[in-house]
Amino acid sequence: MSESASAKPNNLALFVPKLITVLKEGYDLRAFRDDFLSGLTVAIVALPLAMALAIASGATPDKGILTSVVAGFLISALGGSRFQIGGPTGAFVVVVFNVIAQFGYDGLVLATLMAGVMLVAAGVFRIGTFIKYMPQPVVTGFTAGIAVIIASSQIKDFFGLAMKNVPAEFFPKIEALAVAMPTIHLGTFAVAGGALALIIVLRRYRPTWPGFLIAVVLAAIAVKFLHIPTETIGTRYVGLEPSFAMPALPALSMSRIIQLFPSAFTIAFLAGVESLLSALVADSMTGRRHRSNCELVAQGLANCASALMGGLPATGAIARTATNIRSGARSPIAGMLHALFLLIFMLVAWPLTTYIPLAALAAVLIMVAWNMSEIDRFRNLMKAPYGDRVVLLITFGLTVVVDLTVAIEVGVVLAAVLFMHRMSEAVEVQAHLKLIEDDVRDGTARGDGEPIDEHELPPGVVASVIKGPFFFGVAMRLGETLDRIGPKPRVFILNLLDVPLIDGSGASAIGMLIERCERHDAHVILCGLQQQPRKVLEDMNTFADPHVIVVTDFDAALARSRELVA
Repeated sequence: MSESASAKPNNLALFVPKLITVLKEGYDLRAFRDDFLSGLTVAIVALPLAMALAIASGATPDKGILTSVVAGFLISALGGSRFQIGGPTGAFVVVVFNVIAQFGYDGLVLATLMAGVMLVAAGVFRIGTFIKYMPQPVVTGFTAGIAVIIASSQIKDFFGLAMKNVPAEFFPKIEALAVAMPTIHLGTFAVAGGALALIIVLRRYRPTWPGFLIAVVLAAIAVKFLHIPTETIGTRYVGLEPSFAMPALPALSMSRIIQLFPSAFTIAFLAGVESLLSALVADSMTGRRHRSNCELVAQGLANCASALMGGLPATGAIARTATNIRSGARSPIAGMLHALFLLIFMLVAWPLTTYIPLAALAAVLIMVAWNMSEIDRFRNLMKAPYGDRVVLLITFGLTVVVDLTVAIEVGVVLAAVLFMHRMSEAVEVQAHLKLIEDDVRDGTARGDGEPIDEHELPPGVVASVIKGPFFFGVAMRLGETLDRIGPKPRVFILNLLDVPLIDGSGASAIGMLIERCERHDAHVILCGLQQQPRKVLEDMNTFADPHVIVVTDFDAALARSRELVA
């Protein structure tokens, strides 16, 4: 069997769900018992969260539970993590709310479908390996920004303010809330404040108890028996009955797809990043290893199914996944059972949700926003180098004030530029060439460089040494070495011994250097090539030029240069 043929099964094995792996290892009744209890615990935690997140997203509460049922089941069944719990999360609230407001629920269905396809493609092309290396200032910046938006969106229900419409933009929203603050409803505020205080107390003294569910249930009992006049799910969503929509495609048109593409990309990006971060957290807690690309494929399929069944975007939920692990989960069956328990609630106990006060769900979301803000990590990153602080604050500010999609795009670009700058500073081109030059006045002399003095070079021979990864951030500077060495040489030695990798820009820069030397009838000797740079240069036909000579080390290059100039 050929090498390529034998590699195919290994490649396909990377997409085998962890559920299959667990069943092959052996699954007994004791493991099922542990998964059963874990699934029930997570379902109790997920129930109020799913409803609260759906309402905050501009949808009805049943869509949040439906998403946890459909997407949660598929993410666990098909995913690359043993412990991942999927469902709606706070990261989606802003983008989902905006899509529904601009394009209606049909627009959200199409955007979620597009995002699902993007996630499947990302997994197939193995982009999941790179998503988990998203710069921390970008991740913390947009999650903290989302937390601020979620918290601000719950002020109306938390205080029971008399407002018909709340502006979507941040500053107009804050202004409108401030104007309406004298209309605070004391009964609603008491319910919300009491629920939030109870959540905080339980989190502090009984962290293993389902604080969200306890607070919501007690708030509903208080409203019912104390006759507190506050809005509930039943009064806001009169006659709401959960149902599974028959799978159906929304209306498709190229113009609509183009309109929804930025939102779909944002949904896919958030789903990919949060699910892989959640899987990494699970790995750190259990010592297991997830398969990132398999996880992305599962996330994509789950989002497609959720959209077709009338749900919302879904991803791996870090807090619920951690709860699953702490509850003793043994396999993905725990996540599948969590979805089944929520389905049973939808079918049997849904009428009870009509008594839940919206003020209590606002308290739940305020706590979710606080958890998302990661205030300690934000403070710690503010002590990081200046560039990281700039990326953090710009991403945070754009998320709150402008748009989540813009914030992610700008944050990633700024982080990439910052990385390029730092790598350029780390890479040396030893021909007395400063990589990051300051601006100078016109007419300023560009001092002649001197060849490296590690060896005695024959007349007409110049040598340069590159140290470090040779990528696009440094490649543009290589050509300037010829401008700095005075008289044009007959032989140019380029020592690449300390270059572990090279990209297309670096190879092109070497090609342009060869062309310039060729115009002066000079030879270029490449020495010390490592495996990856050699393959890239071979693939790009760099060695095909007759003026290029490849030798093993600098001594061989020196000997060959003497022959050429003799």
